[in-house]
Amino acid sequence: MSRTRIKICGLTRVEDTQLACDLGADAIGLNFYPGSKRFLTLEQARRIRASIPAFVSAVGLFVNPERSEVESVLEALHLDCLQFHGDESPGFCRSFALPYMKVIRVREGLDIKEEISKYSDSSAILLDSYDKNAFGGTGLRFDWEVARRCVQDKLARIVLAGGLRADNVAAAIAQVQPYAVDVSSGVESAPGVKDTQCLKAFFDEVNRV
Repeated sequence: MSRTRIKICGLTRVEDTQLACDLGADAIGLNFYPGSKRFLTLEQARRIRASIPAFVSAVGLFVNPERSEVESVLEALHLDCLQFHGDESPGFCRSFALPYMKVIRVREGLDIKEEISKYSDSSAILLDSYDKNAFGGTGLRFDWEVARRCVQDKLARIVLAGGLRADNVAAAIAQVQPYAVDVSSGVESAPGVKDTQCLKAFFDEVNRV
């Protein structure tokens, strides 16, 4: 099994971003969804983006945005990848000439294979828990067996999210063998505020597998 990459999402503070990068984060998630407690203004995002070193990707998270919203962010700062967490069409996702990652919220009755096939040109597919009241960052987990089958069937590069913490991420990786793991609330002391010890423990567990 190859090395499991790590994305830390929902960062709102420069010091947390720097720590995550120092610990070995492969990607940092910047949240531009106004309905999120981890939403960043452009000024906040600029400061955080400036603290991300070379070889760490900056990922912009959007939920059902207007085209102008994405374009205004891209005009203000450089992003390496876009992450779409809503009901965006494949055409919309690919229209910004940047690599993109599509989030699929796993729920009963959803044909995962069919849904993934719609976004065949995505850089990765992020599987997250479904919550009718929130788009990610809920701390809820779904049945990892669904993700394992997606990896086994080589449907896409699978990024595993949803309810991951230091005490379960090693088991998740062992079962699913994902391309990457994505964590937000599982390493926080409050929404958008990362806990130093939780972050360190999370990286230790991923690197241990």
